[in-house]
Amino acid sequence: MTKHLKPADYLKKILTARVYDVAVESALEPAKALSRRLHNKVLLKREDQQPVFSFKLRGAYNKMAQLEPQALKQGVICASAGNHAQGVAMAAHRLGTRALVVMPVTTPNLKVDAVKALGGEVVLHGDSYSDAYGHAVALCEQQGLTFIHPFDDPDVIAGQGTIAMEILRQHQGPLDAVFVAIGGGGLVSGVANYIKAVRPEIKVIGVQMNDSDAMQQSVAAHKRVTLADVGLFSDGTAVKLVGEETFRIARELVDEYVVVDTDAVCAAIKDVFVDTRSIVEPAGAMAVAAIKQYVASNKTRGQTYAAILCGANMNFDRLRFVAERAEVGEEREALLAVTIPEERGSFKRFCELIGTLPGGVRNVTEFNYRISDAAQAHVFVGLTTSGKGESARIAANFTRHGFEALDLTHDELAKEHLRHMVGGHSGLARDERLLRFVFPERPGALMKFLSHMRPSWNISLFHYRNQGADYGRILVGIQVPASDGAAFQSFLDTLGYPYVEETANPAYRLFLRS
Repeated sequence: MTKHLKPADYLKKILTARVYDVAVESALEPAKALSRRLHNKVLLKREDQQPVFSFKLRGAYNKMAQLEPQALKQGVICASAGNHAQGVAMAAHRLGTRALVVMPVTTPNLKVDAVKALGGEVVLHGDSYSDAYGHAVALCEQQGLTFIHPFDDPDVIAGQGTIAMEILRQHQGPLDAVFVAIGGGGLVSGVANYIKAVRPEIKVIGVQMNDSDAMQQSVAAHKRVTLADVGLFSDGTAVKLVGEETFRIARELVDEYVVVDTDAVCAAIKDVFVDTRSIVEPAGAMAVAAIKQYVASNKTRGQTYAAILCGANMNFDRLRFVAERAEVGEEREALLAVTIPEERGSFKRFCELIGTLPGGVRNVTEFNYRISDAAQAHVFVGLTTSGKGESARIAANFTRHGFEALDLTHDELAKEHLRHMVGGHSGLARDERLLRFVFPERPGALMKFLSHMRPSWNISLFHYRNQGADYGRILVGIQVPASDGAAFQSFLDTLGYPYVEETANPAYRLFLRS
């Protein structure tokens, strides 16, 4: 590998890079809603709109287009978590050569299938990029192929640097910083080289996940650091060891680093969707998450920031998790464990208190409860908030009014698991009838339900989660003596909410009814 190229050398390589046989000059769009919220201008570089929904084809094609004919005839190989693999597969198809792609077994099926559809041969090996890389090197030697590195190669770096060239050409006004997600460092190396050669006053800010921050740790240690493990939520940046050349460049040219977490990235995915109606993958939203964090930390106003949306290869099934965590990531939702007396009417009093909390109207986003103790009830509740830091104040307000509350907004165990596990068998749930209701998703729907109930009937189970629709699906257990059967039916008829009785459901009898 050529060592110690200067920004001027990379500038020449970027200006002469061959990328536009396969890549398009992606748009640079203002994020209007996010800009208004942050009081700074945010620009989105739409690399998610490339033919393979990622910037990676730029570097891959630039490298492969410069290979000798004999090397192309033999074929190429790469190791990739997905996006580089698609770039190599597309480039190979365009250049008429064979592409063998080694991918971690954790790679989303969406990316595996995409590589195969482009004509690439896929081998799954290991849990991370680093594991796949070692296997690819061995196969490369065995089969006489040319290795196309996803980031640690000057030609690949130069291909990625064309993004910065486009940004500066597309935006002629002031630009304070460009935020760039970092995995192995190829993208940030290309961007930093071009910007520091042409507009050195513009900051280049690297962005890493808190569970995959090999570059930041390496720069701090003044040597490359190998992570023992990496988080896989942002699979596109899950790299245990950054490249030699990318480490050298980042150490010299990247101005600073911002580390973001999963919840912040989920919130950023939602922010991008609000402004573009497009869904980016976690790596693609990291730069936006970092801008929000940077603005909050530095209290900036009136500045201009560019975020590179580097990919959109998102597994559809992952959207459930993203939607669940986005509100918490933005701290628009407070999660609380609240203890209330196990006595008739206390649930209604608790709901009335929610309606009088300081700070305006708050909607219940989640409510999980199962009777388990004769004296106390423990409920898991979610409430909308209007800003960060409110969850602790809400918990304190509940406690002042006699409902002991624990703030779980930042508790990983609660967010990932406990919220789905509230319930189980209960010997206290005698005469229980189980019903599924469809409530209109509007204020007062729950209070109408509670007000129409007889005071002598007790709620023994309650489960609700806002799903973003105009109606809510609610599961309720109510203790109704057999003698009150007619009155209970009258209650259901008067209520007017669609319902299905599940008391005879075998799943209920197996997991909830003693």
